[in-house]
Amino acid sequence: MTLTLDLPVEIEQYLLQEAKQQGLSIESVTLQLLTSSIMLKQKQIDPVNLLQSWIDDEDSEEQQETGEYLIRALDEDRLSDRKLFPIEKKGITW
Repeated sequence: MTLTLDLPVEIEQYLLQEAKQQGLSIESVTLQLLTSSIMLKQKQIDPVNLLQSWIDDEDSEEQQETGEYLIRALDEDRLSDRKLFPIEKKGITW
């Protein structure tokens, strides 16, 4: 695809300088910068979408079971007999 852009002078100068430093054409440098910008944005969007899918997941029973399992596992894997999540504090401190 061919794309024609009217660039501000500062951006044109930057692209020309980068092209000269890298020994590439201005088109190649511009394409590299555009590609890396898009890839970075995609890398940021993917985790956000994953987290949002977890938030939107309406399987609250499974989430409750997972939470209870984690609490049990944390309490069982302690060096002391004191519970990290004592049942009498449920709903008060955690």
